[in-house]
Parts: sequence; C-alpha cells; structure tokens
Amino acid sequence: MKKQKVCIMKFLLTLCCFFSVAVIHAAEPDWMTSGQFAWKSSTPLVTPEDRPDDPCFSVKDPSVVYHGGRYHIFVTIRSEKRTHQIEYLAFADWKDAAKAERHILKVQSGYFCAPQVFYFTPHKKWYLICQASDPAWAEQNGNEHGYGDAFATTDDISKPDSWSPLQPLGAKKVGDNAGLDFWIICDAKKAHLFFTTLDGRMWREETPLDQFPKGWSEPKLAIQDDIFEASHTYKIKGSEKYLTVVEAQGGPAWRYYKAYIADTLDGEWRPLATTRDKNFAGKNNVTFPAGNAWADSISHVELVRSGFDEHLEIDPNNLKLLYQGVLDKDTSGIPYGQIPWRLGLLNIQ
Repeated sequence: MKKQKVCIMKFLLTLCCFFSVAVIHAAEPDWMTSGQFAWKSSTPLVTPEDRPDDPCFSVKDPSVVYHGGRYHIFVTIRSEKRTHQIEYLAFADWKDAAKAERHILKVQSGYFCAPQVFYFTPHKKWYLICQASDPAWAEQNGNEHGYGDAFATTDDISKPDSWSPLQPLGAKKVGDNAGLDFWIICDAKKAHLFFTTLDGRMWREETPLDQFPKGWSEPKLAIQDDIFEASHTYKIKGSEKYLTVVEAQGGPAWRYYKAYIADTLDGEWRPLATTRDKNFAGKNNVTFPAGNAWADSISHVELVRSGFDEHLEIDPNNLKLLYQGVLDKDTSGIPYGQIPWRLGLLNIQ
C-alpha cells in the first residue's frame, strides 16, 4: 500500500511538471519564434523644452525606468550652445509626459549623452551609464578629448541633482574604433557591457559582479551585420532567453531596428527580425493614430522594462517601446545636430 502511494505521488508530480512546462510554452508569444512584429504608435509625447537662453533642437536617446509609481525618463538633448546634455523628467502616466518638469543633470560640464539607467542591487545604488568626454580622462581613455564610456550613481533616482560627477567606466578600445551607446546588463555572475562601432559590429565586455563597475575584459565580437548604433539587450521574463535590438544604417533614408535572440549573454546571437522588410520596428510595421504619421524613422529605442534592476527584464506579452522619431522631410538640408527628434511610445499589436 505504501509503495502504491509513493508511485501515485511520483505520477502526480510528473503530471504537474508536465502541465507547468506546457503552460510556460503556451504563454510564450508568437514573436519569439516567428520574428513578426506590429506596433501602434502614440502621438509625440516628449518634445524639446523651450529654453530661450539655449534653444533646444531635439530630444533623443531615451532610457526609461518605472519605479515608485512613476516613469523616470533620461534623454539626450541637442541645443544651440551645449551640443550634448542629459535631461531628466518623471511622470505617473504617459498622457502627462509633456507636462513633466525638466531637469538637466549636473554630472558633467561638457559633452555627455546616450544614457542608460538601472538599479544595481549589490550596491543598492542607481547607475547612469553614458558616453562622455573630459580632457582629464585623455590618458586613461587613450584619446586627446578623453572620450569614452562613463558612469554616475545616486541613492535616489527621483532627485536629479543627487547624481555623482561622471567617472570613466573603463571599456577597452577596439583598434582605432571608438565605442558608441554603452549598455550594461547582468546575469547571476557577471555584468556584460555592450557597445557598437561604426563598422557594423557590436562588442561585448564582461566583469565579475563583485568588481563592477571596473575590471572589464578585452572586447569580444558579439554581432557583425548591417548595424549602426544604440544596441540594447534585455532578459525575456519567464524564459531563459535574451533579446538584443539594434539600429540599422543601410538602405534609403528611414532608420529601423533589428532584433536578435540568444540563450546566454556571452552566447551566439541568432537573427530574429533582421531585414528591412522583416524588422523589429520600422516604418513598415508601425501604424499611427488616424493615419497621422509623424515619424518615418524609428530610432534609438528603449523597451519599457517590467523591473528596474540590473537584469533588465521585459514582459514578452506586453512590449512597449519608447523611441525617437522624425519625418524624412524634416531632416533635409539641416545639420545632423539640428534634426528635430521627438519621443513617442509604441505598443505591440
């Protein structure tokens, strides 16, 4: 009798595991295997702030964290006097984004841009990762302008004046190619730093968690393709997979995003949606309210995360994408720094 009960218990346990796995697979969205995406865009939500003393041309390169019931947005602004700065705004609902108070961070007096923000649990601190230059970093960064990756920290993301001054992060240089759009994501043992170079390549460096934010390894090639900049990597919640999205540069004017998937952060990145016709997000798979298209280019995106820590998890069943957009006609005949980028939100359909 006792042996029979044990057998029944084993059977029920096996059955339970089987159905658990079945439920997990049933919940996996179609895009993870098909690579088919369709999005609906909002109207422009964040536009350049009116600053008469230093007119602002564009708002771009967004990073977004949801924490404490508010969306915390960090963006690059391009202005007439100071070309590159990072601005902060926060709000509880996307409909209120345009009314949010704007703050320029005081972490650097010169060039700094392309932010990423996350909470690093081991240090109990918020980290801002960006690209910056400071002549004082020239020797360390190996160039006369002291250009490279940098970081700042704070204990309170809601206080824009609380960030520490920027310090060099210490990524290695790839030959004569400077890195762009530095991005960090962690697994259980390591922090991984991704960036692109202007030759169609994405690179990865790593450091043990107990050495972060220092101790970076030599760069290793992660992806080589028709890619440009703004590579962002995420953990897909409820799975053992990672998603990388990266902006493409080839073809006619409008920009679009590609997507790759991998089983580990140091593993092989497999193409998921990587052509102009079948892409992650682009002119051909985004619809606009009442057909009122305000962007041809879907550029420098940031997925809205389901958490806020260093694991950068996203909910695969509820993808939202903050992006910078512009019409091709509005880029004609003006300097690159004056392109009037604005921010909008894409929702997966």
